[in-house]
Amino acid sequence: MDDQLSRFALVVVDAQQGFNDPSWGSRNNPQCDANIEALVEAWSAASRPLVYVRHDSESPRSPLRPSSPGNALKPYLRAEPDLLVTKSVNSAFHGSPDLHAWLVSQRVEGIVVCGITTNHCCETTARVGGNLGHRVLFALDATHTFDRRGPDGDVVSADELSRVTGVNLHGEFAEVVRSADLLEGVLSG
Repeated sequence: MDDQLSRFALVVVDAQQGFNDPSWGSRNNPQCDANIEALVEAWSAASRPLVYVRHDSESPRSPLRPSSPGNALKPYLRAEPDLLVTKSVNSAFHGSPDLHAWLVSQRVEGIVVCGITTNHCCETTARVGGNLGHRVLFALDATHTFDRRGPDGDVVSADELSRVTGVNLHGEFAEVVRSADLLEGVLSG
């Protein structure tokens, strides 16, 4: 994977302080933040394209609203991104500036998606990216989500939601990969 990753952009979706708020409920993947941080550090050290995406919620009660401290990016995102996209919907491709146009102008060969939450903004970004013709690698272990109550009232665990996201994406919209494999490719490339 090493040579292939040289022109891949790492797209870090919504790694924001507001997701530490207990109102979201139980989450999965305690290694998510460490995996995102390792990917960001490796991409930055290799001078590969780095994109941060920030969700600017329009809901006045959201911890992700621009006037809230929760809107801030997580402190481990120290590396300067090549692009910061802000959005108020689920896909990084529906934000500003235009991520698709930037990727094309930079001659990026594909994207690696990581961030928060697995089954919302990360999955939607991967789906739209795939539909726009980008090669998408989805770093499932560098995402996390929260337990969700379904329309039938049953709670679906964060682990199950992540597993289903991986199943939904792999082979159709993206290739689901592990952070360790990406890091090996970045460091050896």
